[in-house]
Amino acid sequence: MTLGQRISLVGPTGSGKTSTGRRIARILGFPFVEMDALFWGPDWTQSPDDVLRARVADAVQGDCWVIDGNYSRVQSIIWDRVDTVVWMDYPFRTVLWQLFWRTLRRVISREELWAGTGNKETWGNAFASRDSLFVWLTTSYWRRRKRYLRAVASPENSHINFVRLTSRSETRKWLTDLELETRRSLVAAKAGHGQ
Repeated sequence: MTLGQRISLVGPTGSGKTSTGRRIARILGFPFVEMDALFWGPDWTQSPDDVLRARVADAVQGDCWVIDGNYSRVQSIIWDRVDTVVWMDYPFRTVLWQLFWRTLRRVISREELWAGTGNKETWGNAFASRDSLFVWLTTSYWRRRKRYLRAVASPENSHINFVRLTSRSETRKWLTDLELETRRSLVAAKAGHGQ
């Protein structure tokens, strides 16, 4: 399994990009960047494009990182440097189900989504708003999927290793394999230094 050192996770809202990205970063020992944390300010204010672009450019300056998110306005900044894109291409029903349970958990727990912002999901903004993630998922899912299908096939992205994960079980197996391979590499490196 060849993964690279600059990894971007993409996929529909609710597919688990952040939790999967955090696990990849932990396995590899890389910094993790949650793009929503760069975008959202206090009281659900959105960062202007120039601010977001500067934050993302700064976040991907290093040699090793894992970043999640689908923000098309900064995709070129990331994909110019990325060597691996992990595409979580789950069926709509799977993502909708995951989004429902994640949202319900957040509403009940009242957890702050990004430190210092005060942003929390409530019954109103999560389920009853025109800006709800459920509305966003329904309107963006198929359009975004077509966009990534084109990106995978595009010659301009030939420098990118695409990993397409189409189910939760496939993702679990892929992460387990990544962890095992990483451990083997560490053991082999230690053995090589010991000789």
